[in-house]
Amino acid sequence: MNASEVQQLYQSRFGGKDAYRLGVWHILNRDYFQEFIGPTDTVLDLGAGYGEFINTIQCGTKYALDLNPDTKERAGSDVEVLMQDSSRPWPLPDGCLDVVFTSNFFEHVSDKKTLEQIVLEAKRCLKPGGRLIAMGPNIKYLPGAYWDFLDHYIPLTEQSLSQLFELTGLQVEKCIDRFLPYTMSQGQQYPLFFTSLYLRLPLAWRFFGKQFLVIGCKT
Repeated sequence: MNASEVQQLYQSRFGGKDAYRLGVWHILNRDYFQEFIGPTDTVLDLGAGYGEFINTIQCGTKYALDLNPDTKERAGSDVEVLMQDSSRPWPLPDGCLDVVFTSNFFEHVSDKKTLEQIVLEAKRCLKPGGRLIAMGPNIKYLPGAYWDFLDHYIPLTEQSLSQLFELTGLQVEKCIDRFLPYTMSQGQQYPLFFTSLYLRLPLAWRFFGKQFLVIGCKT
C-alpha cells in the first residue's frame, strides 16, 4: 500500500477512538511494557500509526517509523518521525537502539521475505543486548477473523515469528501465544481499569488472548 492508502485505512478504522486507544496504551505501557524499557533507552516504534505506544512510554530518545503521513501529526514533540517504507534501510547508524517495539504491524507486510528484511534492519540498528518486542494477531486462534481486514497479508503465530527471530540471529527471550485480546479498533470499549486488571490476571489471557507477544534479544 502507498502512503495515501495507509492514511485512509487508519482514518476509517480508528476514527473517533483516539482518546480511548491512548488511554489503553498508557496502561499497557505503565503496567507491562515499561518493565523492558529503561528511562534513558533509545526506542523506535516500528509501524507507529498514531503513536500511542511511543507517546506514552517513558524513555530517553524516541523514534517513530511509519509510512502514514498522519504519524507526524500525532507524534509527541519529543518523538522524531521517520516517514518511509520500513523495508528500506532506516536512516539510523548501526547499534543505536535499545528497543524496537512493534504492535499489529508485521501482519500488514506484503510477504515473508520483506518481513525478514525488516527484522534484519531492526537487528542492525539494535545495540548488543537490545530487544525487538513484537505483538500481533495469532492466526492459530483467529483462523477466520484474521482475514476480516483487507490489509492483512501474512498469517503468523508465536512459533513462526520465533523461528524468524532465531534465523535472523535474535535470541527469543519471551514467547507468549495468548497475550492481549484481538483488537481495540472494533467492538465494545470497556472501562480502562479492565485493561489494568486483565494484565494482572494471566489466567484470563488463556481465555481472551488472541495476540502473541514475542521478544527477541540481539546477543
